[in-house]
Amino acid sequence: MAILRPVFFKAVRTSLFDRRLNQKQVDGLSFILDRWDAQTTGPDNRWLAYMLATAHHETGRTMQPVRETFAATDDRAIALLDAAWRRGKLPSVSVPYWRRDEEGRSWLGRGLVQLTHRANYERMSRMTGIDLVDHPERAMEPDVAVDILFRGMETGAFTGRKLGDYFSPARQDWTGARRIINGRDRAALVASYGRQYWAAIRAASD
Repeated sequence: MAILRPVFFKAVRTSLFDRRLNQKQVDGLSFILDRWDAQTTGPDNRWLAYMLATAHHETGRTMQPVRETFAATDDRAIALLDAAWRRGKLPSVSVPYWRRDEEGRSWLGRGLVQLTHRANYERMSRMTGIDLVDHPERAMEPDVAVDILFRGMETGAFTGRKLGDYFSPARQDWTGARRIINGRDRAALVASYGRQYWAAIRAASD
């Protein structure tokens, strides 16, 4: 079922973007919608809504791939993460994964979802066919970031939980779906975004 873009953008502009969308936000939303439309079989539209909600939250609603801390460079992100860790602001972190390895690569969070740790970059390299180990910075490329978003959330590659676990003919759990990405962190907030995206999708579906 096609999503009528003008109707969709009008709806989300009002409900999720304070009545104004800039071109980068439109481009980011379009990348995700284009990928969804390109799938040969369209699963539940709630999957799309929750992926949009996740990108909305993880990118600070820029809808563009970002680095962890929203820094403009890896070096700045590393410095900010180091400072936060020293101040005890990252209690769940035992090893500072963002620090550069012996080959100068950092495994800090990047993309539309915050892909972190070498093991996750390796996994996504295998799943996407894109070398994210030698070139982790490629997770910042829009088409690569969208691929990571879809593959990770549809298959459960991030945490073992996947979209089908929370949205199916027998189930709808907008809050629990946060476990696909990050436990229960801001689960209610992301759920609220998901419901608003789903409303826009329903309004725009012909």
